[in-house]
Amino acid sequence: MDLVEQVIYTRPDSLQHVHTHYCPGCTHGVAHRLVAEVLDEMGVREQAIGVAPVGCSVFAYNYFNLDFAEAAHGRAPAMATGIKRVSPDKIVFTYQGDGDLASIGAAEILHVAGRGESITVIFINNAIYGMTGGQMAPTTLPGQRTTSTPNGRDVEVHGFPLRMSEVLAQTDGAAYVVRRSLHDVANIRKAKKALRQAFEVQRMGLGFSMVELLSTCPTNWGIPPQEALTFVEEHMLPAFPLGDYKVHAALQTPSRDGGSKSTERGE
Repeated sequence: MDLVEQVIYTRPDSLQHVHTHYCPGCTHGVAHRLVAEVLDEMGVREQAIGVAPVGCSVFAYNYFNLDFAEAAHGRAPAMATGIKRVSPDKIVFTYQGDGDLASIGAAEILHVAGRGESITVIFINNAIYGMTGGQMAPTTLPGQRTTSTPNGRDVEVHGFPLRMSEVLAQTDGAAYVVRRSLHDVANIRKAKKALRQAFEVQRMGLGFSMVELLSTCPTNWGIPPQEALTFVEEHMLPAFPLGDYKVHAALQTPSRDGGSKSTERGE
C-alpha cells in the first residue's frame, strides 16, 4: 500500500522563513503566527505596516514578511499614529510588550486610545520585563519574584498590577478592547478570532482596537516551558480575567434574550 503524504501546515506568507531569537517556551512565536495568518486571510499583507518598539519584539521586522518600522521604547503608538494619518488606507498595527506599553509607553497608549486613532495594538502581557533582564513590570503579579523584586512584588511598596485592557476600555475612542490568552489550544483559537476582529475594526474605521494576549516567559520566570503554561492558567488568568472589555455597537448583534452580544468572524 502506497503512503500518500498530505500537506497540513504551511508557513503564512506574512512570516519570513527565518529562525527567531525567542527563548524556548516563549509564546511570542504563537502570537506572530496568529497575526500572520489573519493578515493573509484578510488579504491585506501588502497594505499592512507594523511598528515594533524596544523589548523582546525589537526584531519583529525580521520575522514578518511585510513593511515594518522601528520605534523608540514605548513610542510605537505615536509612530503608528503618524503612519496611519499620512497613509489612512494602510492597516497599521503595533506589537508591544507589557513593560513597553504599560510603563514607559503608558502616556502614548492612553492618548492614542483617547483620540480614537484607527490603529490596532497587539499587547503581549507576560507580567515581566523580558529582554532587559527580568525586572518587575507594571503587570507583575503580587508576590511574584523578579530581578528587581527578589522577595516578590510587595503591593504596599510597589503598588498593584495595572490592568491595561480595563483602563483603555474606559476611553471614548476605544472601539474594541479584549483580553485573550495563549496558554492552550482552545484559547489560541479564540485569540486568533479576536485579532481578526481587531483588524476588521480598523478596516471599518471604528476607532482604536487592542487585543491583549497573556503570554509566557519561562526564562525570566525561572520555570520550565510546560510549567509556564500552567502558571498562566493558574496565576495570570485570575489576575487578568479574559473577556471583552469594549466592543463597538457596530459589532453587536441582537441575542435571543433581547440583549446584544459581540460577534467575531470564524465563530
